[in-house]
Amino acid sequence: MAQYEVNIDAANVTKQEMAGIMKTENPHILNRAGSFSALYDISDGKWKTPVLVLKTEEPGSKQYIAAQYNHLESVCKDMINHLINDCIVMGATPLSIQDAIICGKLEQSAINRMVRAMKEVCDENGCILTGGETSEQPGILDPDKYILTSSIVGIVERDRIIDGSKICEGDLVLGLQSSGIHTNGYTLVRTIMKEHPEILEERFDRNSFVEEILIPHRCYYNALKELFDPNIIHGMAHITGGGIRENLNRILPSDLDAVIDLRQYEILPIFKLLRKVGNISDEEMLRVFNLGIGMVLVVKPSQEQNIRTHVERHGIPCKIIGHVQKGSQKVRTEGSLQW
Repeated sequence: MAQYEVNIDAANVTKQEMAGIMKTENPHILNRAGSFSALYDISDGKWKTPVLVLKTEEPGSKQYIAAQYNHLESVCKDMINHLINDCIVMGATPLSIQDAIICGKLEQSAINRMVRAMKEVCDENGCILTGGETSEQPGILDPDKYILTSSIVGIVERDRIIDGSKICEGDLVLGLQSSGIHTNGYTLVRTIMKEHPEILEERFDRNSFVEEILIPHRCYYNALKELFDPNIIHGMAHITGGGIRENLNRILPSDLDAVIDLRQYEILPIFKLLRKVGNISDEEMLRVFNLGIGMVLVVKPSQEQNIRTHVERHGIPCKIIGHVQKGSQKVRTEGSLQW
């Protein structure tokens, strides 16, 4: 008889350790970590007409590079920050996150490192890591490979949903700076690394090339949560795969366009290097990468200065990059990127 390759005893020990890491005293959680499902009580009187906001995310092929260079914590932070950003663009408060870690071989220390990293990000953003799934799949994945996914539940009052429906002609578009590549474009990054291995010798201030491309995705929740009012912010777009054109258009009303001035981009050095070494066109750079703008806000002109001041107080550069005009739900660009 063939020997069963999954170590059930090791898995049980790891799950117990994970439950200890995720332990919380939050009164909204009604059962302990390690239960079949998590129970979250929202009947505290805070919410009058609550709407749940649901999202699932994974960190794409960035997780391949992270595993290759033993940066497991950073890619877990990427995943959770990306997930929270996708939730908060609705004006929502993140409540609970569930993760899934699929591995070829269960390494207790590696799993614990990843769970601690996810718990740390949840704590920073006021939400709770309530559990998930850890699955060892020998023969499906190589021993040193991981597939990560996670899901979030957020909540927002029905009359405070920010979905772009209040965007109007004359609104301004604000760009909030990214921390780097974030979690999109890594298939292209890996191709450049393979075809031009000399790029690995490049340095950025104190960071090596690998450290620079693995800087965790910036989370914008703490900088924006006090502004979550559809009368202050008319729309928010998280700039991920597809760039600004294929994300900002998702929140525009059907009769309006956003016009983006590409001369306002402050392109981060990592993007300049990738473009040069990979010989990538401006058009492809715009579509694949965020180019230094990770979140976009559409706001009333009268609110622009207050919003910029508030965001920058949290250490995130923020500037006007465009405006809204009559159109057909398109993102148009003017000017050229300044490399």
